[in-house]
Amino acid sequence: MVTLQDAAASCACLKARKAARAVTRAYDRALRPSGLRVTQLNILGAAGVTGGAPLGKLADILGMERTTLTRNLQLIEREGLIKVVNVDGRTRNVMLTAAGNKRLTQALPLWENAQSELRRKLGARDWTAVQGALTTLARIAL
Repeated sequence: MVTLQDAAASCACLKARKAARAVTRAYDRALRPSGLRVTQLNILGAAGVTGGAPLGKLADILGMERTTLTRNLQLIEREGLIKVVNVDGRTRNVMLTAAGNKRLTQALPLWENAQSELRRKLGARDWTAVQGALTTLARIAL
């Protein structure tokens, strides 16, 4: 039988969440001058890349629950960075506004600095390994 200590020391979920929180703090710190959090930057980026995706598709792209995405959209919509457009009564598309595009453009160099710093700290080999492991983990954990 597994002990509580063994479970705590080897829990993949705990380790992944702990790493996610630490990485999120690093990116949020770097992005602070832009007024965006990394979760908001990711939403703006996905909305911009897709050219206005339906809410459900955007949630899938970001790996978020639809209700979580809806809550996260509220603040950036109030700031005028995105617009949620009713397409047909059932489908709502998330569109990046001109203000959102401008803020995203201002934030990208800050994101790049955070990304480069983590990459530097990990080194090229570990960076590649972490990228692959995270992609695999997200795929198989579904």
